Amino acid sequence: MYIIAENIQILSAEVKRAIAERDSAFFRNLIARLEEAGANAIDLNIGPNKKLGHEVLPWLVEEAEKVTDLPLCFDTTNLAAIEAACETVSKAQPIINSTDCKAERLAVVPALAKKYNTRLIGLTMAEGLIPVSADERVTLALEKLIPHMLEIDFPITDLIIDPLVLTVSGCQEYCPECIDAVRAIKFSWDPPPLTNGGLSNVSNAVPREMRPLLNRVYMVMLMGAGIDMVIADPLERDLLEFIRIVDERDDSTPLNRLLLTLHDRVEAMEELGPEDVDMTDPEQVAVWKTVQVLLNKIIYTDAYLR
Repeated sequence: MYIIAENIQILSAEVKRAIAERDSAFFRNLIARLEEAGANAIDLNIGPNKKLGHEVLPWLVEEAEKVTDLPLCFDTTNLAAIEAACETVSKAQPIINSTDCKAERLAVVPALAKKYNTRLIGLTMAEGLIPVSADERVTLALEKLIPHMLEIDFPITDLIIDPLVLTVSGCQEYCPECIDAVRAIKFSWDPPPLTNGGLSNVSNAVPREMRPLLNRVYMVMLMGAGIDMVIADPLERDLLEFIRIVDERDDSTPLNRLLLTLHDRVEAMEELGPEDVDMTDPEQVAVWKTVQVLLNKIIYTDAYLR
């Protein structure tokens, strides 16, 4: 599983301070830790940053490339900042995060990605709200994103389609549809486009202590659907352990066997059943309840595990 480390993002008070103070040591140390933990790329999320983005993002690129050869992901709506970062990067092919299907974004962001030979994350979102159904999201990919890329001769192999993970708290009906959209996108084109999801979005607005389990279980389900990349926290060791269990087909414990069954059920477009779960095992019961919430079978509340 390809992990784009989400840890450098402007909503973090520590990151915001380090950017304001141009704290090089903070970013170098963090990026080195992320790479050691298993990150495959580093997301640099500076927010809109309209005033200083064109200075901040290339500075972050320079600091990152002092300690890593990993690809960098430029995460901002500020196109001047993205272009400055593209002109600065000197190592791996970067990723632009992102364009959506709105005409004004499609007119400029893919052209910028092509100019600088970057990969590009494309969101299945156009005018108005994010579509709920998998079919609507796939339609945006097939009728908006991919045709525009072909029109400008952008390599489909460098396009990463993101069907948008949304929180189970308030957008619960979106969660199973996103899984279905990932699966459908993988069969929608030849060669199949890459897919990506912002994993931790699924647990936004959820109590902190409940977020890791939701993230981990949803990760296994997305893997079953065939997702290629996630924007996630590689420092979350239990998340990486769930990924390892699936990748290595490690069936050495009852919980591991349940996770593999969950993965395989999703892959086969089937659902986990109560007969698959040892209801006397609290860990398995927690996974079972979490799956039911993520499939929109039972209504999410902050007390769903109880």
